[in-house]
Amino acid sequence: MVSGRKIGRRVCGGFLCLLIFLWPAGPVLATDEPFTGPTNQGGTGLLETPTARVLREGQFRFGAGQADPYRYYYGTVSPLKGLEIGGRITEILDVPALTAGYGNYKDKAIDLKWQFIPEGKWWPAVAMGIMDPQGTRLFSSQYIVASKQIYPFDLTLGFGNGRYGKQPLSASGESLKMEMLTDNASWRSSGQFFGGIQYAVTDWLTLIAEYSPIRYEQLTTDPAQARYFPTAVPSKFNFGMRLKPWDWLEADVSYQRGNQLGINLSVAFELGKPLVPIYYPPYQEKPEFQLDPLTGRIARALHDSGFSGIGIKRDGDQLWIEAANDTYFFTMKAVGMALQVVNQILSKKVGSDRGPAGEEKKEERPDPPEERIRTIHLILTDNGTPLVEFVTQVEDLGAFYAEELKLSEFLQLSKTRTDVWKTPEVPKSYWRNFDYVLKPDFKVFLNDPSGFVKYRIGALANGLYTPWRGGSFVAGVLGYPLNTVSSSNTPSATPVRTDIVDYQEQKVELALLLFNQIEKFDHEIYGRVAAGYLEEQYAGLDWEVAKPVLGGRFTLGVSGSVVKKREPHTAFSLKQNDWKDPYVTGFFNVRLNLPEVEMNIDLKNGQFLAGDRGTVVTVSKNFNGVVLSAWYSVTGTSVFKDDFNIGYHDKGIAISIPLRMFTGRDSRTAYSTGITPWTRDVAQDIVHYNGLFDFIGRNNGVYVEKDKPMINK
Repeated sequence: MVSGRKIGRRVCGGFLCLLIFLWPAGPVLATDEPFTGPTNQGGTGLLETPTARVLREGQFRFGAGQADPYRYYYGTVSPLKGLEIGGRITEILDVPALTAGYGNYKDKAIDLKWQFIPEGKWWPAVAMGIMDPQGTRLFSSQYIVASKQIYPFDLTLGFGNGRYGKQPLSASGESLKMEMLTDNASWRSSGQFFGGIQYAVTDWLTLIAEYSPIRYEQLTTDPAQARYFPTAVPSKFNFGMRLKPWDWLEADVSYQRGNQLGINLSVAFELGKPLVPIYYPPYQEKPEFQLDPLTGRIARALHDSGFSGIGIKRDGDQLWIEAANDTYFFTMKAVGMALQVVNQILSKKVGSDRGPAGEEKKEERPDPPEERIRTIHLILTDNGTPLVEFVTQVEDLGAFYAEELKLSEFLQLSKTRTDVWKTPEVPKSYWRNFDYVLKPDFKVFLNDPSGFVKYRIGALANGLYTPWRGGSFVAGVLGYPLNTVSSSNTPSATPVRTDIVDYQEQKVELALLLFNQIEKFDHEIYGRVAAGYLEEQYAGLDWEVAKPVLGGRFTLGVSGSVVKKREPHTAFSLKQNDWKDPYVTGFFNVRLNLPEVEMNIDLKNGQFLAGDRGTVVTVSKNFNGVVLSAWYSVTGTSVFKDDFNIGYHDKGIAISIPLRMFTGRDSRTAYSTGITPWTRDVAQDIVHYNGLFDFIGRNNGVYVEKDKPMINK
């Protein structure tokens, strides 16, 4: 019998010889593609082992794979160039969990890979990876791997511990363990080599061969070991083929461990790329309106182009326009659409004369010089609250749309302000007092003992009445025809969220009933106050103040709430004799805006619902409107009496997807959902309706500056 160490040495030596032998042959491509297919677990790699390849920035992949006794469900994303983050659920077939309702044993994990050296002409791509660094670490490893492409071949050699090493890694609980960094000697002594080769036969077919060092029979912490791997597997070599009939679909068929057929099906797409290209229909003014007063023509044109709450004031040679953006996801795109409309109206030749055969003939009737409009002030608002002012000269606007000025020249001649806080004192036309929002709602909850996945699928219906600038009365109803929410867990002694099952198991509920007022003051200071039934579990008072600073690089704010818990299964009753009455929160909030990489980093520091104090860090990445978020809390948990809360760090992920991705038309509507444990009370806050940080959003200096080119897109 040949030992695994000798095989590893032979594989290593064989790859070096093969690399030297093939180095001069064929062109060298410094790219990861086309070798970016998934492993069984979903990360980019071969079959059981990773490569140094990563998904292209902004790509997302989800799928499922199986090689008995393991079944994998996964999602992988590249939020930044060279970085790959994956989430996976590993199900072990016919190995029951500790509770009957849970079904087969399941383990969830997060994996990270960082390609810190991209491939060059004379050197390979090199990446380091950390699989499942926290919790049970049943399928954990820390590795370093290199891949070199000599097209149509891709060669990989790596070294890792844990799953790929000589013994399994111990559980870490709530701490993060990375022996590769903290105890490198231990990592090296317990690690093993792995590697493989891929051969791109055609654009749609790739052949794979790998050496997998996994010692299944020695992984005693793996619940599958006792039943399925009492002895070593027949072979450490795996073979497969990867089919890619379309750019978005991959299907793998493999023969693994010398005795198992493996299958893997995945779908990949570009985050933020609309499935249907967005079309912006040009505005065409009807001839019968061209003799109407100028202000009426502009107001009608803006309304027909997706704006409301329109106020227009002519003051000498200055034209002031206020309009609420109801349609366009990005504010600067809305500015561009409004400017197109205004330019079209101002450039029309007006007046009339009768031509031959009684036909109306249009001819220019220019304004006298003293009556000409020279400057346009366009103020975009949200619910009457001014956000951005764009100032340009009529002459420059006409030259730009006549293609006599480049976009950069036009923007240099124009001005954009985000500190605008007043609007023209004129009557508003097309004001939307009543509005509604109807959108699907989908929530997933994981890891309850009564069932690994609980979900509810339904719809949210909100009705809004806006009597004045910034003020809204809001009523919302949630309905879930499909609702499997239940739990065998007992709420904690001091519940703030562990009793939420009593609320979320309802199929119909009053989601909110509140009044919300937002006001913008001088010096770009925003304020918000809300009162009523604020969310499905809490009612009371919520307030917030925020201000962008340093040109919008940071947004600073303070916020707080005083709330009582609602009585479940009723519409308006509040809980009596609750353990905490009322619940009081207070926070100092900071957002770092990084438009260069389309990221935000939020810090929320203060007192949470249960009285625990600390900080929640949230990192968000924007892909053309699709926003991925992840958060992690560090708080003092001594206020809790339950072991499962003490020492816990709240964490989760969320995604927000704009409707515009699917319809071919622009829209401000977005759908949000998240995945988070629901069995803890640590670092919990109420849901804030129209919170100021998101209300301000990209309407600050640094993002407006970046978004200016959208005016002409």
